[in-house]
Amino acid sequence: MIPHPHRPRFLAAAAVVGAVSLTGLLIVDHGWVTPVATSSAAPAGGADNEALAALDSLPIKGRAPKTGYDRGLFGEAWSDDVTVADGHNGCDTRNDILRRDLVDVQLKPGTNGCVVLSGTLHDPYTGTVIAFQRGRGTSRAVQIDHIVALSDAWQKGAQGWDEATRRNFANDPANLQATDGPINEQKEDGDAATWLPPNKSYRCTYVTRIVTVKAAYGLWVTQAEHDAIARILADGLPRGRGRNPPSRPHRWRPRAGGGRCRGLLPELHGRHGRRGRPAASRRTGVSPRTGRRPGRHRLRVAPVGPNPVTGR
Repeated sequence: MIPHPHRPRFLAAAAVVGAVSLTGLLIVDHGWVTPVATSSAAPAGGADNEALAALDSLPIKGRAPKTGYDRGLFGEAWSDDVTVADGHNGCDTRNDILRRDLVDVQLKPGTNGCVVLSGTLHDPYTGTVIAFQRGRGTSRAVQIDHIVALSDAWQKGAQGWDEATRRNFANDPANLQATDGPINEQKEDGDAATWLPPNKSYRCTYVTRIVTVKAAYGLWVTQAEHDAIARILADGLPRGRGRNPPSRPHRWRPRAGGGRCRGLLPELHGRHGRRGRPAASRRTGVSPRTGRRPGRHRLRVAPVGPNPVTGR
């Protein structure tokens, strides 16, 4: 079913993927990762179960032909003329995501707090730290990835959407992540069966975001994609509890259980205007959702210096 272009179904899909009471759940909150207290009422592996249930709800079909695909069918790149989060805030989507995902951000004067001049990306895809500097020869060091690639969406349901829905999809913060430029180019339009982030510790988050977005927009998965996602979600399950799927399952899904691979709930970003989160939380570092500071539990990566600049 095609979602209404002016009423994205992301919140409903997020509710399917998980809730804050889930054991070990982490919430991606405006570009930082904040631990949420574990609920004694939640069963072990509950977040995994929710993500797996959402995965199991996705139709399994073959790819439609790529015939007719064109980037322009998803609207002008980084359009602000959308009805998803951050739409019509006066800033292009690329700068919205840079402000959300970078730290130590410096903004260009006279742009009403919109254009990012510089900042630091703690890249979840590679586990490295990348210095961003706006400029003709440097901006491409940090690129914005469509978690579900536009071409992949085209072949798995988006051909039947109207233009407004495709434009929303291309600019939905839930489907976007700032990352290392060369890694984004390496991914191209791959799905979870053909490409995963090099940083293995982020893969569970990554595939859960795929499931969330596809459920929100009514997209399907191929059998290979379904099985690849299921294996990652099951990666941390105890041995002997569904870790090894049959060689050619129709809908293989592991049994419940705790483990290292926790389901992660990507939240809607940018619901507080141009800069992404309320002024109070920007000043204090307190998460507007949890009331907690990231503290020592913030996402940590090993500094490796600026990434070499490449052009696509």
